[in-house]
Parts: sequence; C-alpha cells; structure tokens
Amino acid sequence: MPFPVAIITTSDRAAAGEYEDVSGPLARQLFSEAGFTDVEVTVIPDEQDIIEETIIATVRKGARCVVTSGGTGVGPRDVTVEATLALAETEIPGITEEIRRIGAVHTPTAMLSRARCVTVRVAGFPPAVVMNSPGSPGGVEDTLAVLLPVLEHLLAQLDGATGH
Repeated sequence: MPFPVAIITTSDRAAAGEYEDVSGPLARQLFSEAGFTDVEVTVIPDEQDIIEETIIATVRKGARCVVTSGGTGVGPRDVTVEATLALAETEIPGITEEIRRIGAVHTPTAMLSRARCVTVRVAGFPPAVVMNSPGSPGGVEDTLAVLLPVLEHLLAQLDGATGH
C-alpha cells in the first residue's frame, strides 16, 4: 500500500510492562494481510496529552492512518476518545456506527464503545485518518473489517479526489 499506517495501543498496564499488548500486533497483522508494509505499533499509557502528542508525532512521521487500540469505554482512564476529538477536523460517524452494529451482533457490550473516526490535519503534512478501536482483539478485528475496505477511498477524498 502506498502510505504508512500506525497503531497506538493506549494501556497503562501494557505501557508499564504488566501484560503483553496483543491488540496492536493483531492490528499490524491485519494491515499486513491487507497489503500494507509500513505499519508501526506503539504502546503508551492512558494519558490524554501523551495520546494527543503521539498521534501528532505519528502523522509527522508520515502515517496517513492512525488506529488507536484501547480507551474507548466509559471507565475513568478511558481518554483516547477525548484525545482524538481534541485533534479532530471532521468526524466520520458512519464508520463507527457500523463497527458498533457488527460488534453488538456477537458482543452486546460493543454498544458501549465511544470510538470515533476522524480526520486530522497537522500543519505541513497530508491529512490523516484517526480511527479509535476498542482494546480487545475482537474490537480490533471488527474495526479493521469496516475500515480497510473504505480506507483508500477515504484518503483519496481527503486528498481532493472527487471521482466515485
């Protein structure tokens, strides 16, 4: 694929080395199976400012798609959505609505996800898509099953393509 992708796992415990991140590597594998060769995985704590800074730094490194894993629930440390919305230019609700819909078919708690899909612009760099995913492997699978088929078209539109 012609553009780099980044996975950011937000987890206090994984960042502290208390358990192994499985969702980030799973996301990398799913992107790789879809033909992406430049996929970076980063693990950071659930801190809004660190999440915002990491998203910005990742876009500055060239990522056109940033998928976060974790922090989409309603717990007190779930701040990934707030960090994403702080950077958002445009929200794309249809993607997250579909992810919650398909997730709820087999996992009713998928409806509790506050995940967002947004566009982000960092001065001097091409626009990027930031997609929040729940931190579970199933949440990552559902997220990428919905995002991957439309990702290239979405980025083409961000770059000004108007053909359908």
